[in-house]
Amino acid sequence: MRKRLFFNKNLLVIYSITLIAIQGVSSLTPAFPSIREFFNISTEEVGYLITFFTFPGVILTPILGILADRYGRKKVMVPSLFLFGIAGGACFFATDFTTLLGLRFLQGIGAASLGSLNVTLIGDIFSGKDRGTAMGFNASVLSLGTFSYPIIGGALATLGWNFPFLLPPLGIVVGLLVLLFLKNPEPSKDSTLKEYLISTWQIITQKSIIGLFSVSVLTFVILYGPYLSYFPFLIGDTFNMPPHIIGIILSSASLATIFTSAQIGKFIHKYTERKLMLYSCFFYAVSMVITPFIGNVWLLILPAVLFGLAQGMNLPSLQSLLSSLAPINQRGAVMSLNGMVLRVGQTLGPVLMVPIYAFGGLDSTFYVGSVIAMIMFVMIFIFVRKKPAQST
Repeated sequence: MRKRLFFNKNLLVIYSITLIAIQGVSSLTPAFPSIREFFNISTEEVGYLITFFTFPGVILTPILGILADRYGRKKVMVPSLFLFGIAGGACFFATDFTTLLGLRFLQGIGAASLGSLNVTLIGDIFSGKDRGTAMGFNASVLSLGTFSYPIIGGALATLGWNFPFLLPPLGIVVGLLVLLFLKNPEPSKDSTLKEYLISTWQIITQKSIIGLFSVSVLTFVILYGPYLSYFPFLIGDTFNMPPHIIGIILSSASLATIFTSAQIGKFIHKYTERKLMLYSCFFYAVSMVITPFIGNVWLLILPAVLFGLAQGMNLPSLQSLLSSLAPINQRGAVMSLNGMVLRVGQTLGPVLMVPIYAFGGLDSTFYVGSVIAMIMFVMIFIFVRKKPAQST
């Protein structure tokens, strides 16, 4: 049964969307030291390549979710994939850092809806136990991408700083797959815009939803702050490692996430989503706090694997809980609002770590990450009290 679900034709198309959604950062971070050298910019400035990419999602993701609820998922997703591919591919030809940031901003507009509408589609197509299992499978594919992309990006970056930008045009191919092969139920437009907005507001102001949104922000502050922005510099600067070694170590986290999230359907039957999220906070904290004490570059695989275990438990559980709260006519908005708040985390992560790095050095970014993980634990414990009732 699980094998048949994994190879469901609609789910295969959703996997391809997921792989595009995560490509914009995970394939690029191993090239950060090379980009810094080519453009003669500071370590802090390189982080803006993430910020400019993620910032459009902060504004646009909820708007695109509403449009997807009102006019259909495909009408939003296909143009987004095309823009992602075109703008991302154009980054290859950038000759100055300002132009590169502008193209990353456009690519970020294309990416804004992808990371939320893919899981919205899972919520639309699957229900009950299959929904949680499908979320786990999708998270495994996501992690396979984050495992592979740093290796691919690191290898491409050895050819030149801009070679990782040969990957984004695959978004155009995926857009065609969605247009031609995805078979999904579309929400009905049987209410006025005012009625729709009132119903959506009633859902998103629930205590559990607010708690889950808050956890999303903090999860991605840790991921895009200490881990993706500064872990590569720890490997590259402290241990003087080349881009492909950076990619290999970063990918070990994704390998752990692949294994964990693939089993999430089984875990949910034994533990609740809430418990899995609480356990994940412990793994986040331990991963962060031990990183500065490691003196051998290959031993950095240990905190990376712990981080990956946390991701594998946390993200599918969170997405399953959110999806189960919203009916199909509001699900796009709810999941897209979660996409917006996680974009806030993605955007704030590198920015918040700049003064911490400047004041306390590289190690301090990881200590702050462990504190954030403990704050997440408290928020889950207080706000996410029980699993919401399933809805179709």
